[in-house]
Amino acid sequence: MAMPDGPSGTSLHVMSDVTPAEEDLPLIISVDDHVMEPKDLWQQQLPPSKRERGPRVVQEKVRLKFEGGHYGFDRNHPDGHLCDLWLYDDLVIPTGFLHGPAGVPREEQRNVAATYEDLRPGTWNQTDRLADMDLNHVSAAINYPNVFPRFCGQGFLEREDKEFALECLRIYNDWIIDDWGGGAGKGRLIPLTLVPLWDPVLAAAEVRRCAAKGSYAIAFSENPSKLGCATMYSGDWDVLWDACEETDTTVSMHIGSSSSMPTTSVDAPLATSMSLYAQNAEGSMVDWVFSGTLQRFPSIKIAYAESQVGWMPFQMERMDSVFKEGRGGVGGTGPLPSEIVRGRVFGCIFDDLVGLKQRADIGIEQILFETDYPHSDGTFPHSRKVAHSMFAAVGMDGDECYKVMRGNAIRAYGLQRFGITQ
Repeated sequence: MAMPDGPSGTSLHVMSDVTPAEEDLPLIISVDDHVMEPKDLWQQQLPPSKRERGPRVVQEKVRLKFEGGHYGFDRNHPDGHLCDLWLYDDLVIPTGFLHGPAGVPREEQRNVAATYEDLRPGTWNQTDRLADMDLNHVSAAINYPNVFPRFCGQGFLEREDKEFALECLRIYNDWIIDDWGGGAGKGRLIPLTLVPLWDPVLAAAEVRRCAAKGSYAIAFSENPSKLGCATMYSGDWDVLWDACEETDTTVSMHIGSSSSMPTTSVDAPLATSMSLYAQNAEGSMVDWVFSGTLQRFPSIKIAYAESQVGWMPFQMERMDSVFKEGRGGVGGTGPLPSEIVRGRVFGCIFDDLVGLKQRADIGIEQILFETDYPHSDGTFPHSRKVAHSMFAAVGMDGDECYKVMRGNAIRAYGLQRFGITQ
């Protein structure tokens, strides 16, 4: 059964008892895409006296490497590749080809240094991004940072001068709301606010400031304690969650936003971390429940990016078992963790048949879809084909397909505020 286009370029929701044909699937809302920050953003926006300290780009030959679960690099290496190297106070971070290999066959993707011009223009140019979204049947996408700010703004957190870091962070937020998410991108390129993780009170103020400008989601860490910040059990973050509830702002956490990836040993290959990447999200969900945060803030919604969802049923089952028996200092009475999570904790997929097979145990309303543009795990330009293959393999009907591809994202992120209603 065909799904005709809606009035604003979205596809209308049509019920079907069988998996719709690929061409009849609704347009995608991706809850995890990435944008390359403009190389000259801070050089344009900072006062002249601060530009030499602020984020800027120089070009050098750089060799990238991966050791002990961490990426590394050598500057000015004779065997390196020309690289757009970000400098900011004491920070040095290279642009890599894996920051944006969209459109390149997977077997040709390599962990080497790169310049922006080596990457697909849609990684950093709004016009080209919107064209790529059209090509990939994506109507709207939530955009995480990509290079030096990192997935929840650790690049600002780690700088010693926090007053200057806050100034630079606000420049980023203004850009992603007003410029990247404005003009032709309005209602399509959905902004994601960065918050000053070093001060929950300042973070709450930034949530309110950016919500007033039209941003209703923040990028937060899957484990702030690993960043040297307050733990989820401290209560220090409650002032931030107050602001999120007040503004109906969703808390989004990307894998790696604790500046660490699971690994097993210092000599384990990158493939080990790539295979274990959901572990951080598992621990994060436990923290949100056992810290009492979800209970104290009953309307807050949280979402995990690039985490898949197949782990969620077992984790809920295990938390319920521990809680019911009052073990380890939690529980005994009150709502079960699985009841607390229901309808409020969202995970997203791009390659998770196991999770879709368990959709009834997870809650079909809690599964989101992502294209991960322009990363190496991303499915551009075949995201609709990939989605259809998974949906058909597990026998999802038209209503379930609609929820996963866009309906759940509208509810999770309150996208009605961007004119997205169906």
